[in-house]
Amino acid sequence: MTAAATETSSASPTGKAAIPLGVKLAYTGFLLVLVPFYWRTYGPTNFLYFCDVALFMALGAVWLERALWASLPAVGILVPQTIWIVDFLAGLAGWNLTGMTQYMFDPQIPLFARGLSFFHFWLPLFLLWLLWRLGYDRRAGWGWTIVAWGLMAIAYFLLPAPPAPLNDPNLPVNVNYVFGPSSEQVQTWMAPHWYFLLMLTLLPLLVYWPTHWLLQRLFPHAPPAAARA
Repeated sequence: MTAAATETSSASPTGKAAIPLGVKLAYTGFLLVLVPFYWRTYGPTNFLYFCDVALFMALGAVWLERALWASLPAVGILVPQTIWIVDFLAGLAGWNLTGMTQYMFDPQIPLFARGLSFFHFWLPLFLLWLLWRLGYDRRAGWGWTIVAWGLMAIAYFLLPAPPAPLNDPNLPVNVNYVFGPSSEQVQTWMAPHWYFLLMLTLLPLLVYWPTHWLLQRLFPHAPPAAARA
């Protein structure tokens, strides 16, 4: 259905929930396992990554059944997580495209940890399903842009640049890649502040707003009841 279609609620006329209870409980159960493990292994700053913020927003979407909470992370992560999916599938075939999923095939990393990280594969698909059930909230383009700018500012001004310290190799560094594409070193193409400003500009222009434009045309606009935050 296109964005020009008449806005309709995904809930049934009988008032049944748009998101089945089993889905809500399964998703919540996953987070109840992931959050304490990540907190203990990587520390609280790990939850400032875009993909982790998306996990929590999706939790709000499944319980509150508000389209905005599914639309925001969809704008933010669909493109990068699609690249993750392609890279992972290429890795299964023995090809190394970007290297971003190499850790998923590292036997030195516990299988349990890699299994939790597999959410990068299914979360974007889950968000698309939520949009199909709830509709797309047109506030998400600017909404996610503002969220992303805030997260990137925290990462740039308050969190460490790469590399991780030898005494704490699991410490999140270069969160949201504000210091460059590598977790091993700061980029040297330009001054760090110029790179940061470039990221603030290019991510909305090349990723968030094209995704917003596409989602508006692929999914029905959320009706007022489902659109409220």
